[in-house]
Amino acid sequence: MFIKKLTSQVIHTYDNPVVETTAGKLRGLIAEGTCIFRGVTYAKAKRFHKPEPVEPWEGVRDAVVYGYVCPELGRGYIGGDYVVRHVFYPQDEDCLSLNIWTQSTDPSAKRPVLFWLHGGGFSSGSSIEHYAYDGEEMSRFGNAVVVTVNHRLNVLGYLDLSAYGEEYKYSGNLGQADIVAALEWVRDNIAAFGGDPGNVTIFGQSGGGGKVTTLMQMPAADGLYHRAIVMSGVMGRRRDPADPYRLPAPEDRPSRKLAAEILKQAGLTPETVGQLETIPFHDLAEAANRAGQVLRDSGIRVGYGPVADGEYYVGSPFDVGFRKETARIPLMVGSVIAEFGGGIHDPRAAGSKYRWSEELKTTLFRERFGGRTDALIEAFRKTYPERNTADLLFVDSWVRRASADFCALRAETCPGKVYNYLYCLDMPFNEGTIPGHNCDIPYVFHNAQYLEAFYIPGVSEKVQDTVCGAFIRFAENGDPNGECLPAWSEVSPDNGATMLFDRDSRCVPGHDRELIRLLTEKE
Repeated sequence: MFIKKLTSQVIHTYDNPVVETTAGKLRGLIAEGTCIFRGVTYAKAKRFHKPEPVEPWEGVRDAVVYGYVCPELGRGYIGGDYVVRHVFYPQDEDCLSLNIWTQSTDPSAKRPVLFWLHGGGFSSGSSIEHYAYDGEEMSRFGNAVVVTVNHRLNVLGYLDLSAYGEEYKYSGNLGQADIVAALEWVRDNIAAFGGDPGNVTIFGQSGGGGKVTTLMQMPAADGLYHRAIVMSGVMGRRRDPADPYRLPAPEDRPSRKLAAEILKQAGLTPETVGQLETIPFHDLAEAANRAGQVLRDSGIRVGYGPVADGEYYVGSPFDVGFRKETARIPLMVGSVIAEFGGGIHDPRAAGSKYRWSEELKTTLFRERFGGRTDALIEAFRKTYPERNTADLLFVDSWVRRASADFCALRAETCPGKVYNYLYCLDMPFNEGTIPGHNCDIPYVFHNAQYLEAFYIPGVSEKVQDTVCGAFIRFAENGDPNGECLPAWSEVSPDNGATMLFDRDSRCVPGHDRELIRLLTEKE
């Protein structure tokens, strides 16, 4: 990991930079001309209750240290930490904070605001979990205001206790309610940081992308954002129009079954459910982990995420369609060429893919794809003529198909613009490694030069200018086209237009339709 070195002294005086918010004054710091405010509390909340506004304060409150991150239910996985560099930080339930990077605190500046939602599903992660999440370079490069947000996760943010009384009606969506509260804070305060509250783009990757699509299906978020970007965050399947969707009855929700089992594992009953609010988090987490295992062992798939109740969160667009209130919001949806493709854990395939013999590749293909092999090789070569055919073993079809379907459904049913991209730039280590999940983030944030697994001299600089520039232009006016980028067509119901971000980016209609069809069809 490259260590970012300061080239000028950080400015942090008693009166500069100081900003007046609706609750009181905040003092940040200035690094190389960028004003930075860290750990800004945007709301407060009791466990399992909706967030409430921050109490006003007197004087000036420092905002130079990052806030606590939401506690997790277990140990984080760091097996891929060389590629996706992590920052681990103190955890506490008092975690409703955000961070801001801006080029000045001039209230008349009205810069576009990019509001980042981190990955980690709905169970883990934080606004500073990845080194690449640092917003300084993006703010400087794009002359934009960048905001990153912490909110409640897992059992704290998405435990469906709605069966136990009106006060817990929204408990299964509290993580989303926190994000809405952060967006309301931005609406009321971001002008003081040089941002335009009338031009807010919500964007997120993986679970953060899922949070974006969820916000679009939540009436409480209407009017708080104006454009949306989903990065590797669409993972559902398009529903057959002949198969009508019905919300499950509340008592049949897996989320309620999980809540009931957590109560049992915690030694509580419906009558004593209130004690969940005060038991130590360690005990709550242990009960949650045991409950999850019990349900999985019985064949019930459970996890933490938004609860589709038809009211606060109406449900996935794949199930219920896009809400008419968000139909005109410009949307960008993308994914990465390999996503969760992983590695080949086969001793025959040791070493660089460029050293594999054609015989070995054919053997691996036939073992994986069977009778589809020849058709897949032909489709792959047509789709990626410049790539080593070994990459066929890594190419993602799950997230890619979902993203393409999502864009097509949007184009068919909504008048707003929709753009699709696929990030394809190989990383330099191991003589060339196809990019997977998270690998577009450093380029979006203009931070690729600080991460050794990504940096390619003379290439990374160009590609991050292209990628970050497209995101900035989309945030400015809802259209990513412009400098350093070939013409990027909107998705129409039938064109499947996809921007391929690579050494030489290009927009291709119907880019990989046949390849993805073959990869996802059954023998």
